[in-house]
Amino acid sequence: MRTALVSGGASGIGRACADRLSAEGVRVVTADLAPGCDVRLDVTDPEAVTAAAGRIGPVDILVNSAGIIGPNKPLWEVSDEEWAATFAVNVTGTFHLCRAFARGMAETGWGRIVNLASIAGKEGNPGLAAYSASKAAVIGLTKALGKELATSGVLVNAVAPAVIETPMNAATAPEVLDRLVSLIPMRRLGRAEEVAELVAWLASERCSFSTGAVYDISGGRATY
Repeated sequence: MRTALVSGGASGIGRACADRLSAEGVRVVTADLAPGCDVRLDVTDPEAVTAAAGRIGPVDILVNSAGIIGPNKPLWEVSDEEWAATFAVNVTGTFHLCRAFARGMAETGWGRIVNLASIAGKEGNPGLAAYSASKAAVIGLTKALGKELATSGVLVNAVAPAVIETPMNAATAPEVLDRLVSLIPMRRLGRAEEVAELVAWLASERCSFSTGAVYDISGGRATY
């Protein structure tokens, strides 16, 4: 039986991914700071991640879904603390978990890492500079690590959703959310379960010749 660790697994896309992987017979461990997770974990704390990795043991699948939107405001109003906090969760947290588990996957000769990026990391969303920049960094990390592990049996890919109906986006300013939905040709929010379907494929043996790639799931927003 494969074992998966899903960060941000208490709600939203992370919860949907955990449920979808469980339905495929994968043993799933969820990590989050919110109630309802298997392991309480602050992904920004390297010592906490190292300790959690020791308790959890080796995993075959890592889904990095923990993330925050960060500040919704013009760039010149973003504080140093807001910028740093957004990168700490979205980028450094992903780095911490990849560093903790990727080597073990490579040593066993099989693994799947799926990082949650965003269409904002490709196109940039006005009013969400910190979030957009952090998700662009996740894309760069994914491409680099995918190449590093390309001959190891470990595949590393990213998913770039457009705006998805999740608790995280419930805090997004209504005018920002309306604008983002207006950019989607299907004219609706995506659903977490739709993203989870793509993640489940990327986390499976069915995905065998793709690494360092970014998969858009955007309702037609992506135009390239």
